[in-house]
Amino acid sequence: MSLLTKEADPLYAQPRAERPAYATGMLLDAQDFSDEQTYHRGRLARALAFLAGGGTLAGLEVVHVDATTTQPEEIQVNPGLAIDRLGRLVEVPRPACLRLENWYTLIHDRDAGDTLRRCAYDNLERFVSPRLHDSGAALPARAVVADVFIRFAQCPVGLTPSFAAGPFDALNAVSTARIRDAYELQLIPRDTLGDRYSGLPLPPGAAVIGNPDASLADRRNAAQDAILSGYAGSGHAGGSGGLSPLPEQPVDMDPSAIFLGRVFLPVGTTDPPVRSADPPLLDNWARRFLPPLALLAQWDGM
Repeated sequence: MSLLTKEADPLYAQPRAERPAYATGMLLDAQDFSDEQTYHRGRLARALAFLAGGGTLAGLEVVHVDATTTQPEEIQVNPGLAIDRLGRLVEVPRPACLRLENWYTLIHDRDAGDTLRRCAYDNLERFVSPRLHDSGAALPARAVVADVFIRFAQCPVGLTPSFAAGPFDALNAVSTARIRDAYELQLIPRDTLGDRYSGLPLPPGAAVIGNPDASLADRRNAAQDAILSGYAGSGHAGGSGGLSPLPEQPVDMDPSAIFLGRVFLPVGTTDPPVRSADPPLLDNWARRFLPPLALLAQWDGM
């Protein structure tokens, strides 16, 4: 199934909140109906983007699946739902997989292993989430670091008869009948990490908001300040400008993409690095989680 370009979605251009106005006898064309869809999609997306922000709503756990006699080794993303930075819903209805051996070979062959060489690190504690660090999990001595991202995508589905578009006079032309909301998974090797840059998502607000040792007043004040300064005309559906890359996003990535997890692939000391027999270590805990209100109420004892 083919994917449309990201610019094919009118929400990517962050259109203004303008809806068609109808009158009896008005001549309508396809653009009018498209604009109406865009208006309603854009208003919902803008609300979701400000209400929740980009991140995981439910599921989407990244897991490792060992190779068997009938199945190759995979990095699998379990079913789930996310909101991207434009406020669009990104749903994975069934397990999705990335074939790890094929991926590793592809990255190696692309530049004779230079990318893998630059993505192999030791002292991996710099690049893990606080939860994985606190768990006491044994980290590899050396590993290639790669991150799993998911982005909203569109697929054209089916054809229907239509008038030919452009300088044609055919009466038997066809057009796409439906546009299906879909997704694209990406496993990206990370080659610019270091002591000052972990490549992991930053918290959306001041650190004091999530600090249990801070006073209630300080946490309240920080949350109120974050809300008062949180309006941005750009970066959401219906805004102006564009999406600026987030700290966790590599260069040239679709800036609406959402970080899901980090994969550590243990490697030896050879150059370029070759995978060892140890299984990958996965870190699901650095992503942005968007808990439902019922869960927050339970956490607060309500």
